[in-house]
Amino acid sequence: MNEKKRIPTDGEPVQWNSPFAILKNRELSPTPAREKVDRPAVPQPSPAKNRGRVDIVRQTAHRGGKTVTVVTGFVGIGQVEKERLAKEMQKACGVGGTVKEGRIEIQGDKREDVARILTKAGFRPVFAGR
Repeated sequence: MNEKKRIPTDGEPVQWNSPFAILKNRELSPTPAREKVDRPAVPQPSPAKNRGRVDIVRQTAHRGGKTVTVVTGFVGIGQVEKERLAKEMQKACGVGGTVKEGRIEIQGDKREDVARILTKAGFRPVFAGR
């Protein structure tokens, strides 16, 4: 039968051994400096003068009445760079967004902010639609 240890409640001193007691008198060596790990950097191309035209459209259809800014028409850039641009747009606009089917979707009507970021990245943004 397993007998439980009980702590006396009548005022007697309690015999307790700290699990950290052996560390008290032990000398600890200083922590070594972390070595920097070389990771292959994602190449960030320098913005060319004109990387092509991209269309900026404001949509509300099939979104429950919510407005979304959609950027389409990217030519010659990969998914990684689209995701990097989307992340930059989200941070600048303070909203959410995603990359779907080769287009960038940013929540809200943020066409001017998105156009500014695309211009800085070397694209030629055009407001399409209404």
